Amino acid sequence: MSKLLLLAPLSGQVWPLERIPDPVFAQKMVGDGLSIDPTDALLVAPCDAEVMSLHAAGHAITLRTEEGAEILLHIGIDTVALKGEGFRPQVKAGDRVQAGAPLIEFDLDFLATHAKSLLTQIVIANSDRVTAWERASGLVTVGKDTLLTVTLAAEDTTTAAGSAETITSDAIIIPNPTGLHARPAAVLANLAKSFQSSIKLQLGDRQANARSVTAIMGLEVGHGASVRLHASGPDARAALDKLAPVLAQGCGDEGCVPAPAPATTTVSPEAALAPQRKSSDPNVLLGVSSSPGLAVGEVFQVRRVEIAVTEAGAGVDVERRRLAAAIDTAKGQLAALRAQLHAKADPAKAAIFAAHEELIEDPDLLEIAESAIAKGKSAAFAWKKAATTHADRLAALRNPLLAQRANDLHDVGQRVLSILTGTETKAPEYAPNTILIAEDLAPSDTAALDRSRVMGFCTTRGGATSHVAILARSFGLPALAGIEPAALEIPNGTPVILDSGKGTLRLNPAQEEITRIRQAQARAEQQRKEHLAHTHEPAVTLDGTRIEVVANIGGLKDAEQIADLGGEGVGLLRSEFLFMERVNAPTEDEQFESYKAIARAVGEKPLIIRTLDVGGDKPLAYLPIPKEDNPFLGERGVRVGLDRPELLRTQLRAILRASAFGKISVMFPMISTLRELRDVKAILAQEAERLGAAPIPTGIMVEVPATAVMAAQFAREADFFSIGTNDLTQYTLAMDRGHPKLAAQVDGLSPGVLQLIAHTVQGAHAAGRHVGVCGGIASDPCGVPILVGLGVDELSISLPAIPAIKAQIRALRLDVCRDLAAKALAADSAEEVRALVPDPNHSSSQP
Repeated sequence: MSKLLLLAPLSGQVWPLERIPDPVFAQKMVGDGLSIDPTDALLVAPCDAEVMSLHAAGHAITLRTEEGAEILLHIGIDTVALKGEGFRPQVKAGDRVQAGAPLIEFDLDFLATHAKSLLTQIVIANSDRVTAWERASGLVTVGKDTLLTVTLAAEDTTTAAGSAETITSDAIIIPNPTGLHARPAAVLANLAKSFQSSIKLQLGDRQANARSVTAIMGLEVGHGASVRLHASGPDARAALDKLAPVLAQGCGDEGCVPAPAPATTTVSPEAALAPQRKSSDPNVLLGVSSSPGLAVGEVFQVRRVEIAVTEAGAGVDVERRRLAAAIDTAKGQLAALRAQLHAKADPAKAAIFAAHEELIEDPDLLEIAESAIAKGKSAAFAWKKAATTHADRLAALRNPLLAQRANDLHDVGQRVLSILTGTETKAPEYAPNTILIAEDLAPSDTAALDRSRVMGFCTTRGGATSHVAILARSFGLPALAGIEPAALEIPNGTPVILDSGKGTLRLNPAQEEITRIRQAQARAEQQRKEHLAHTHEPAVTLDGTRIEVVANIGGLKDAEQIADLGGEGVGLLRSEFLFMERVNAPTEDEQFESYKAIARAVGEKPLIIRTLDVGGDKPLAYLPIPKEDNPFLGERGVRVGLDRPELLRTQLRAILRASAFGKISVMFPMISTLRELRDVKAILAQEAERLGAAPIPTGIMVEVPATAVMAAQFAREADFFSIGTNDLTQYTLAMDRGHPKLAAQVDGLSPGVLQLIAHTVQGAHAAGRHVGVCGGIASDPCGVPILVGLGVDELSISLPAIPAIKAQIRALRLDVCRDLAAKALAADSAEEVRALVPDPNHSSSQP
């Protein structure tokens, strides 16, 4: 036995490997160890060692100590794809280094904008020799703090028993674009370990143990290299039969095409793309809803204006000053836009333009422009080239969310270019009832739309997560993304119906259909005004049962609208609004000030704050969560807070402090076991004691079938329940509500879901607990009478729906609703349930 101490090779925050957004490291296929989110840009030796190998891309290095430990230091995630750019190795293979010696210098800013993540892994590749671990946590300082202390068993020098006969594979051409780097090497090594035989990988006249990640990486096998596998032992043939095809197909590495390809098979680039929906009706074009609604109007085609620039500059110093001045002016414009939106208490929209301010100062963008200016180009030419190059890089990324940010960069680029060239970018004068069609719209253009004239828009690019889509939803503009390219050929003035709910744009509809839709819209508007006029009346049924109608909100702006719309409080404050669109978590004081402002806006009415609800399906940039095959069944909701208790404690302290300014309760998402509830309640109690704060009511979201089934047990420990029918429905039906084929079947009025709601109400009411519903069916006119009949105490709904839902409740009778609920529970399908309830918008009769 021997003990090895490893000093921190970088300064920064320590992360366990399980949280790394790379399955090979997270599953410890390379080996065990830790990760550091670096704050400096020089990787140093954690101990005295010999450099076994240095990857050709300069991003990874392997050391071997006298004790025989093989230490892999891997800077960033997917950084091998950068092919050495941003890395400056200070050593070479075979060098002896002492603890603290420089190994690799790297460009922190460049990697931050080009790599998937900066998280740097420090892994004992032969960790099967480690018998005991001592791991650091929190922040570490390079060369001072101990990162790992490990106890190593004696090195095993025995060889595999069995037949001495060696079997050799055919030549295998490596398809991996960046060769056998850490990820494919780990896959191969772990697979080799499942066999008893000795297995070697041969490149030229060199061989490596196929069980060793570091040995494989030390071969420096590049793209297109020819290798062979050798195996000897009792299962040698089975080993080669398994490993050879895996190696030939790239070991699961992305971007691999097995080589050589069959000569008779060719695949066009178009065939490799996912097929786009296409309508068989020439008068109907299909897209994807990015903002809900129905609009009738005439087409106006928006074309992106190409700003002409002069290539030759007037001198390097002159052009540098011009670019600096234009960037300063653009930053001022963006800051003014952001301030206006903050003044309107609209942080989500303000965050979009804050992101634009960050983009405009991107060091890689500026470096490209500076390089062109230094070569004699004009500031306008240099900036245009830089913005286009950078946007194209983003657009090519596999991550769709990041790829959609290319449009933001185009927007920023145009803003600065307009200033440099003196081009006036005046918005066109739109006719009344305009439906815009464009390849894409810039966030600035969308924010400036005259919404009294523009009824909606369609884009052939973009998606539901783009900033343009976010703005459209906030403005209430119906919108389609990814519409068929034929939309760009529709003549201006063509009458159309944009139905975002159906994902369709209908061309040249009959005048009768247009008239019918506009009459329906006029009736709906008149009804909306009537509901609004009576919205401050309580939601009491005809036979005297009071139902609380409260709001689902996402920030201060929403909170300030509650009183005018007749809301009786907040049933769900989605605290995620504080955590999104930023590079680090909000501080305790930031959260406290925000919750306090919302509490004051709500006044004496109840305010329920849900703790942070994120996970693998909706991650945050600064909260690395390993990629999961099924994020809906992984680290999500309260599990994230329990796994990162300091994040949860910070939020709970802010909520407790804010409780002095309002009637605040806290609610925990995705609770599935009593242990989870007890754990979070214990943390809440500890923080309340430390602050000297009074305890606050504690509730849970019912989103998991197990929680609904165990409602009676949970009612002994939770103060209230809120049923999140959106998640409860998809978990009950085992259907993803975002699935392109199954989404239409994900209906919260399924009898199975209603049975769970009924069970929750019964278990909660038996213990005197309050039950609300905060999911989609709470604002569904078909769902409201059934929920009332099931005994729900509260409906928490979107702000615009409050007046109509209160009006609907005032027209109901409890006994009729109970009878309707009994029939719904006995129904065979959601369709049958819906058929039981006449739509109040199309019928004067009520259940």
